[in-house]
Amino acid sequence: MSIVVGVDPAHRSASALHLAAMLARSSGSDLIVAAIVPPAWPTTAGGADTEWRGYTRDNADSALDHAAAVLGGSVAAEYLLHEAPSARRGLVELAEQREASLIVVGSATDAQAGRIGLGSASDTLLHASPVPVAIAPRGYRTEEGARVGRVTAAYRGTGASTGLVFGAAGVAASVGADLRVASFAVVPRDAGTSGAGLDAEQAVADTWAADIERHAAALVRRVSDLPDAPPVSDVAVGRGETWESALADVGWEPDEVLVVGSSTLGPIARVFLGSHAAKIVRHAPVPVIVVPHGVTGPERG
Repeated sequence: MSIVVGVDPAHRSASALHLAAMLARSSGSDLIVAAIVPPAWPTTAGGADTEWRGYTRDNADSALDHAAAVLGGSVAAEYLLHEAPSARRGLVELAEQREASLIVVGSATDAQAGRIGLGSASDTLLHASPVPVAIAPRGYRTEEGARVGRVTAAYRGTGASTGLVFGAAGVAASVGADLRVASFAVVPRDAGTSGAGLDAEQAVADTWAADIERHAAALVRRVSDLPDAPPVSDVAVGRGETWESALADVGWEPDEVLVVGSSTLGPIARVFLGSHAAKIVRHAPVPVIVVPHGVTGPERG
């Protein structure tokens, strides 16, 4: 299996490369570093197309040289140019041609440092990819030789998120990492203005958290019975007045990744973020792997 990481010829960013190298190193996968360039147009008078094609290919070659310098000898990688009308289509084509298990991209250039921001290319990719998409926070870096230490599955207590936990267990086992199951409850400070009162809102959150912890604990026992089960480190419920504080409440390791499932409203076997998952992705302080609905892996055992 292989991992495809896209580099943007217009921007020099190391974030996606650091994440892709850690994932490839941890899983033993081949790493394919790709720069997507537009296909050649029919020859035009004056050679304008030739000049433009040369310019775009020079930029792409420069981006690949930068990627090679960033990765150095930390992980074996193949560097290539791939012609496609868009970055989204090119990365999906490569993933299908190389039977890749994952596509890795970086955040938008205007994203907050240490957070994930979706640009136009990554957003459209999340609506089209048939394989999981890993997104690196802006400015993400790893230590030399870093490997994934923990995989956290975002659990909502639904049937779809149950499948995601089993899928995340498979990810954790494949990279030799621990598995954690986490849920998040957001109770805004102004929730009490709705009429029921803040105490009532907190009581609802407490009941929900207790139910989630009970269901997640039962699910963890099922995961532990799998023949290739990863070590399970914890079941955590993060609470806060905002999504940012709720995610921060569970604590995160430098070598951790968060696995989120796509919306059941989206196309089967395609990534499509629902509002809940989109908020988690936007406020996550670690890389996120978004798994297409229907590709979380069968429940085993």
